[in-house]
Amino acid sequence: MCAFTWLLLLLLLQEGDQRRLWGWLVAVLHESISLPLEIPPKEEVENIIWSSHKSLATVVPGKEGHPATIMVINPHYQGRVSFLDPSYSLHISNLSWEDSGLYQAQVNLRTSQTSTMQQYNLRVYRRLSEPQITVNFEISGEGACNMSLVCSVEKAGMDVTYSWLSSGDSAYTSHEGPVLSTSWRPEDNALSYTCRASNPVSNVSSHPIPAGSFCADPNYASEKPSTAFCLLAKGLLVLLLLVILATVLWVIRVQKRREMPRMKKLMRNRMKLRKKAKPASSPA
Repeated sequence: MCAFTWLLLLLLLQEGDQRRLWGWLVAVLHESISLPLEIPPKEEVENIIWSSHKSLATVVPGKEGHPATIMVINPHYQGRVSFLDPSYSLHISNLSWEDSGLYQAQVNLRTSQTSTMQQYNLRVYRRLSEPQITVNFEISGEGACNMSLVCSVEKAGMDVTYSWLSSGDSAYTSHEGPVLSTSWRPEDNALSYTCRASNPVSNVSSHPIPAGSFCADPNYASEKPSTAFCLLAKGLLVLLLLVILATVLWVIRVQKRREMPRMKKLMRNRMKLRKKAKPASSPA
């Protein structure tokens, strides 16, 4: 098998087709990447043909200081690719999922009348957001709290790994996988759990989750917020009623103050009418 491999390599070299595989290249979604291209020293390049699945672009270096002639063939890359001097490495911006795959650069040399082939395998990944933890727990008859913690990342994509870190009394333990199953008793040390998610371009951790807040008081997560909300609602209702009552009393008091001068004036007018009526009714 080894002899056959070496024979095949020698045949390729004799035909002037030299291949180089750069291996895996990783990039970030919506960001950019450069695919490095190596030109053999003391060689004059006739043209460079870039391809990915199908022809991508052709570059013809300029002579005597003239700019290179670049023709982008694949419309998917129009406006997103450039070629960096002096090696004409391929630079792709605003990367999309469709940009993942195998890339190939064929460099045709004028001096030696040979060609070299360089290949790249590009994978595009998204930067991960903060992991979210879902806690499920059950109190057993023996007093133990059995917990199941599930770690997840929104729009995680491919090649995401999860790990857990638990800490308590300066002791740290780790666990691999998105699900962590554990148990806790009230007499145990207070533990907190942190989930870490990673892919080839990012590494993020969640906020620590304390086990005691769920296990020491099973109703902690649900009753505490509702009780506080009820107390707040009752206090606001009482305050609102007091404000309404004070407003009504103030309005009544203002109306009474406005009506007092009017009532006094009516009383004076009645008294005057009575005084005028008494002489008119006496006998002559």
